[in-house]
Amino acid sequence: MSNTLTAAPSPGLFRAPAPVPHSKPLGFASFIRTATRNPIEIWGTRAFKEPYIRGAWLGVPNVVVNDPAGIRYCLVENAKNYVMQPLRQRILRPLLRDGLLTAEGQLWRRTRKAIAPVFTPRHISGFTEQMQARSALFASGLAAREGMTADISHEMTLLTFDILQETLFSGDIASEPEGFARSTRDFLGSMGRVDPLDLLNAPAFLPRIRRLRGRKSMTYFRGLIAETIAKRRERLDRDPDGTPNDLLTLLIKADGLSSEEIEDNIITFIGAGHETTARSLAWTLYLLSQAPEERALVENEIDTVLPTLSHPSEWAEKLVHTKAAFEEAMRLYPPAPSLNRTALKPDRVGDIDIPAGATLLVMPWLVHRHEMLWDRPDHFMPSRFLPENREKIDRYQYLPFGVGPRVCIGASFALQEGVIALALLLKELRFDYIGQRPPEVVQRITVQPDGGLPMRISRRH
Repeated sequence: MSNTLTAAPSPGLFRAPAPVPHSKPLGFASFIRTATRNPIEIWGTRAFKEPYIRGAWLGVPNVVVNDPAGIRYCLVENAKNYVMQPLRQRILRPLLRDGLLTAEGQLWRRTRKAIAPVFTPRHISGFTEQMQARSALFASGLAAREGMTADISHEMTLLTFDILQETLFSGDIASEPEGFARSTRDFLGSMGRVDPLDLLNAPAFLPRIRRLRGRKSMTYFRGLIAETIAKRRERLDRDPDGTPNDLLTLLIKADGLSSEEIEDNIITFIGAGHETTARSLAWTLYLLSQAPEERALVENEIDTVLPTLSHPSEWAEKLVHTKAAFEEAMRLYPPAPSLNRTALKPDRVGDIDIPAGATLLVMPWLVHRHEMLWDRPDHFMPSRFLPENREKIDRYQYLPFGVGPRVCIGASFALQEGVIALALLLKELRFDYIGQRPPEVVQRITVQPDGGLPMRISRRH
């Protein structure tokens, strides 16, 4: 049975579904079961009320940091003292290996430097035209299904894959969208789950049963990527001047990256990269379907402001209600729900001592719903992110793309993509949630609706 909070006590505001915080700490066995099934269900009420919480797991101290000043200190000012947490790496490295999200040290610095040119403002401005074209085409396809029901969570993975391969890979990914989306879902759904052996710090050679189902998808991905790289290398040899200087080309040309590291980074982008934006789009459409007044504001803005804009690179700045709805969805359902680190040396944050080897837990899932930081934190209130209110939000209380040196390199790309896609989806269409019960919110790699988001598609005009 779903352990989901759904009541809406405030008139006119929608309380977004989420697991109910526990009133008492979980016992050892209950913690293992809960963390394995759905990690965001482990948190109790204290985690949403207090700035710091100290605890321990298997003898290792851990510190939950919810205070924005503490987050800034640990992940920005003293970031060199905090490295990737082993549990996080045990879960993600089997998927992404040495991709940008999991690489550390010199390899991470070299990879980020190689990729950075594709995410400059000039490049992203150019990408917006492709985002517009692919989103418009996708919206037309959905319009042909007027009156039908679709799993919008799945549909958004198709859209973001289409945009990603057209922009960052210039259409050269050797796959058709449905097959790719299906394999992505299977791959991330099985490989990105916490296994009890991970929680118990068991040796890596012991098989994680939950991930065995992902091997077929892993084989698919590696084969797909090898074929994609081979196609691009052949094109570079045949026509170096006519080959697009996109992410794929930059990775191939990067100094010091092996073929395996190139594959790892492509998996990171086509797997984790498109998945996060897809989930945020789906959650935004769901939340708007439950908040008619907010949806009306977005629709009116699209009807009145969008026709006055000459280039899609303007949309994220000018469509303020559309952008605010997307940002509020990322607050309630953060693309990266945890940013965990391990302390190399002893430290102190707030009034808490952090021993060397301790786990530092910075959890956007907690920070984004923290009672100390937000008015009615569980409610969908896009107005928080309108320009006139944005200055009230501390930089370190809103972390959809992470923070510090390892902040998401594609953050600006994702924000532009989200606003453009929403504007074109909602220009002619409306999506209404028809599930018999509120979606159950689960953490895999991203925060997602277990069982999808069944929504009815209709035309607005």
